[in-house]
Amino acid sequence: MAAAAAGRRWKKGFGLGLAAAVGAWGTLGLRDPVVAFVASAESDLGGRGTIESARRKIADPNAVVPSRAVQESALMGSSAVNPLDILVIGGGATGCGVALDAASRGLRVGLLEREDFSSGTSSRSTKLIHGGVRYLEKAVFNFDYGQLKLVFHALEERKQVIENAPHLCHALPCMTPCFDWFEVIYYWMGLKLYDLVAGRRLLHLSRYYSAEESVELFPTLAKQGHGRSLKGTVVYYDGQMNDSRLNVGLACSAALVGAAVLNHAEVISFIKDGATDQIIGARVRDNLSGKEFDTYAKVVVNAAGPFCDSVRKMADKDAPSMICPSSGVHIILPDYYSPEGMGLIVPKTKDGRVVFMLPWLGRTVAGTTDSSTTITLLPEPHEDEIQFILDSISDYLNVKVRRTDVLSAWSGIRPLAIDPSAKNTESISRDHVVCEDYPGLITITGGKWTTYRSMAEDAVNAAIKSGKLKPSSGCVTNSLCIVGGEGWHPASFTVLAQQFVRMKKSHGGKVVPGIMDSAAAKHLAHAYGTLGERVAMIAQNENLGKRLAHGYPFLEAEVAYCARHEYCESAIDFIARRCRLAFLDTDAAGRALPRIIQILSAEHKWDKARQKQELQKAKEFLETFKSSKNAQFHDGKHSGS
Repeated sequence: MAAAAAGRRWKKGFGLGLAAAVGAWGTLGLRDPVVAFVASAESDLGGRGTIESARRKIADPNAVVPSRAVQESALMGSSAVNPLDILVIGGGATGCGVALDAASRGLRVGLLEREDFSSGTSSRSTKLIHGGVRYLEKAVFNFDYGQLKLVFHALEERKQVIENAPHLCHALPCMTPCFDWFEVIYYWMGLKLYDLVAGRRLLHLSRYYSAEESVELFPTLAKQGHGRSLKGTVVYYDGQMNDSRLNVGLACSAALVGAAVLNHAEVISFIKDGATDQIIGARVRDNLSGKEFDTYAKVVVNAAGPFCDSVRKMADKDAPSMICPSSGVHIILPDYYSPEGMGLIVPKTKDGRVVFMLPWLGRTVAGTTDSSTTITLLPEPHEDEIQFILDSISDYLNVKVRRTDVLSAWSGIRPLAIDPSAKNTESISRDHVVCEDYPGLITITGGKWTTYRSMAEDAVNAAIKSGKLKPSSGCVTNSLCIVGGEGWHPASFTVLAQQFVRMKKSHGGKVVPGIMDSAAAKHLAHAYGTLGERVAMIAQNENLGKRLAHGYPFLEAEVAYCARHEYCESAIDFIARRCRLAFLDTDAAGRALPRIIQILSAEHKWDKARQKQELQKAKEFLETFKSSKNAQFHDGKHSGS
């Protein structure tokens, strides 16, 4: 009877939600992004020229980003009489998105990041580009128009992110297990609605698989256990990305179209107009050299993520907080936990949270989201959270889930936002918030990785209005590929494999592979896109073709390339953001550090003291990633005290 009643409620809710979804295209005023862009370009005579110019600069195979010294000089060169148009604080996805958007509109832009591009939340995401199945469920059952609007918006942006960075993003099928027939109907209908809402931005159609078919697709999925039997699964599609590589790509793309981007540079105070009290610039400290300087701008955009309140309080110490931090904990397991091309999503666990298990960069990432937390620079996962993930996925697998299999574990902070201008601040927004609660300071926060591009567009629009700026065109990022994406094809790796595979003889006369194999070629093609050949050339010409870590495709040449062309200024920058070794395997990253530091030392002319400092800092950083080895160390340390 309860199941039947629930079914009737679902049927009623589904029908109303379906009608709302179909009608929302008109009521929300949503259009296909490509159609919207064409219409915008046709109404703006300067638009076509601007986007073609930006494309040429980003796609130029010989283009090189300006050096860090040149970028710093450009920021120092601004003055009260000749300010930048926009100064961005924060080098995460949104901040770099703002810099790219504004620079591609022809504005003079500077960006400052205290640590490294993507060093915070943007490198610690779920790696999913998604519309939000949970939001759709809430929209239907709560008749929530706002949640429905969020899903429409995110699904539009989901497809666009994948198209703009095809080498770093791809569609991923996700399997939802069902243990009674009501669940089969419930999830099948809900995910078909998800398909319908996606409309022309659909990745692939969802579908039902029987229990037997499901186990063929996902061999480690349990058919029996805990007094239940698998009735089948519903598979739907969302996107997946290499988040920090995408973020670094945005920063480099912004630099190529004219933005002065500077990592490891911290805003320590604001410069205000004495007459109006408006913010007109910032005092900056270069955290690498210790040098301080002033930079001026007509408008400052605060895109500091979880730390945006700190920036706002720098302007006004009495500014009300608008961030409600939420933690997402993730662990990395060996590849055998999940098949290469299929993820597993458990919509509701014992405490109501979602748990997922996804293939990622040759390993398995598992995690959960939305736990309350406090804001820290280097958030660490608690052991009980790691154990919760392991216990949750073990309920659905036919293999033994062991703590000793955890290769790496980390935590990220999502900046859920409360709009300070809203009349009712009780409800936390899942959407982004743009506000100017201090003259000259625009704050953009909230939202999620998937919608970074439209968040950036809204922030730039607000900055243009606030500063009465005069861009040469409207927003063009809707169809602007990031560096390495223009002209990329999934088979691009074959060119690298054919061109750079060399068989050579060792001193003992034995024939051994040269600098490139298929695994390394695929990695370079996906991590660097069409620029993968540049890395391969360094590997071949400078004798840097060896692997950095056993079992991983990362090459020594990548360290040199990233130091020269991607603003990689420290060992942590490389192991955490340029390649993902710290996130994939903490122990392997630790073993690779001496060689990474050796190469970076040659590139940046470090002395012995700096090399020693880099090694110490990197080891301390890796201690915040709770692999099984680190966990045993900490447990032993704790028990002995």
